[in-house]
Amino acid sequence: MTPDLMELGSKRIEEHLSKAQSFHTDSGGRSASYSRLKQQNEIDVTHGRILYLEGVNVSFDGFKAINNLNIDIAPGELRCVIGPNGAGKTTMMDIITGKTKPDSGQVYLGSTIDLLKHSEPEIAQLGVGRKFQKPTVFEHLNVFENLELALKTRDGKGVSSSLFFKLDSAYSDRLAEVLDTIHLSTEVYHEAGYLSHGQKQWLEIGMLLMQDPALLLLDEPVAGMTDHETERTAELFLSLKGKHSLMVVEHDMSFIAAISEIVTVLSEGSVLAQGTLQQVQNDERVIEVYLGR
Repeated sequence: MTPDLMELGSKRIEEHLSKAQSFHTDSGGRSASYSRLKQQNEIDVTHGRILYLEGVNVSFDGFKAINNLNIDIAPGELRCVIGPNGAGKTTMMDIITGKTKPDSGQVYLGSTIDLLKHSEPEIAQLGVGRKFQKPTVFEHLNVFENLELALKTRDGKGVSSSLFFKLDSAYSDRLAEVLDTIHLSTEVYHEAGYLSHGQKQWLEIGMLLMQDPALLLLDEPVAGMTDHETERTAELFLSLKGKHSLMVVEHDMSFIAAISEIVTVLSEGSVLAQGTLQQVQNDERVIEVYLGR
């Protein structure tokens, strides 16, 4: 969740506690379409890659968390990343989103956007969305209000102007579409705090979708979910593939099997193996350091 969104959410919670508010949309009965809202900064993917890391290194107090990491992702791809604890998966996401600056290496969004030259909020505005393991939604607001807040901050206009934002029919259709995508249409006016753990995870993913990211980074998204919620999340991610690029870090191998095409295995801060799930599961190096016998 971006700082702007957190600040705006706090302001909305104050309003919410002082008076009840009712919301409506003006879609005019039109069906929603999954067309992407126009990005202010278009990402150049003419070379067939939306994310590109080369020779990336990061050390913390002498410990090499990332060691000559090289990885790239195609537009619309759903890439799964697995590996033992301490392999560098979270640090890699920190680097992509601007939370951590590497000691060396290159990190590009598309062919032309050097992410190392941008701050964390700027990278979010450029089209990189991140979902942490623990859901961070505004529990005192309902589902609609959470999604609306995310939509208000997508153009980077700041909190004050966002408070006076008004939904038009296109944005209303977009909101209805996302509600359907994340399986929360029937919970639209339910307070987020009363949702199940899995539903809160879907709501936060929906908040990211409202900001129309080109690239979604998802950290252990099904941890703590029921089997049914895990299945629905797999369906959700497969529905997003092609419309967005996704990098999914996860330990649940059944979930990986349900969604994966290419799996990247990290170990000691670098790529140990890459291929289909079957290929990496049969790799002796992966068996030794991660999967076991």
